[in-house]
Amino acid sequence: MSKVWMITGASRGFGQLIAREALARGDKVVATARNPQAVIDALGEHQNLLALALDVAKEAASIVAASKAVERFGRIDILVNNAGFGLLGAVEESSAEEVRRVFETNVFGVLNVSRAVLPQMRSQRSGHIINISSVGGYSSYHGWGVYCSTKFAVEGLSEAMSQELASLGVHVTVVEPGFFRTDFLDASSLVETAARIGDYAETVGAMREFASGVSHKQPGDPAKLAKAMLVLADAPRPPVRLQLGSDTVARVREKNAFVEKELGEWLETALSTDFAADKLAA
Repeated sequence: MSKVWMITGASRGFGQLIAREALARGDKVVATARNPQAVIDALGEHQNLLALALDVAKEAASIVAASKAVERFGRIDILVNNAGFGLLGAVEESSAEEVRRVFETNVFGVLNVSRAVLPQMRSQRSGHIINISSVGGYSSYHGWGVYCSTKFAVEGLSEAMSQELASLGVHVTVVEPGFFRTDFLDASSLVETAARIGDYAETVGAMREFASGVSHKQPGDPAKLAKAMLVLADAPRPPVRLQLGSDTVARVREKNAFVEKELGEWLETALSTDFAADKLAA
């Protein structure tokens, strides 16, 4: 039976590619974007495609979009929370307004759309929410602190949701892509902080140069990611986390080893803060 997808940020990048793959195999797709005409221009007119205008930062608009999706296709089987953008700069360089804007889309947007779709999935007693995070959602980097913090938040939300919804037949997976050859490092998806502090030249300044130089030279193939997402959507027992890209796999293993090493070095202190056994018994 064909599946019904709802994909945010579907006018380009991962969202567009996932929508294209889903349509190609006969699934139905609700593709949302700030400019839905861009979705139609990219994917064409299709009887199984419903392109909707949606700013995920607006909760009321998210509810309307979910309602239109159900009205058109009768159900929502898979929600891909893909809409988001990056902020490059030191944490200290990031203004309150810049931080607020990226959290509104990357975190509150995920919450808005998920809350809009979950009543339908709960009533179906089935569904799969796929939240697009990043390798930076598992291991932070200098220059990406605020952006990574939004993805860390998505990871925490996803873990809790997977536990809360398991008994209701709804799965939740957080996907951690590494560096894929998309437009993410272009101005269309990446904002740089207005402030620049000279003391961060060797760390954040170097990261800015790296990001500029690696754009469109990243190792990950976006078309293969889109195919992997269909494999994930079809899995009867999907994972809570899915790492995509050899760079993500390497980084996750590196961080896990570092955390274990540091935990071992500080284990005596870590365990010293419990009440004594005799006090617990009393």
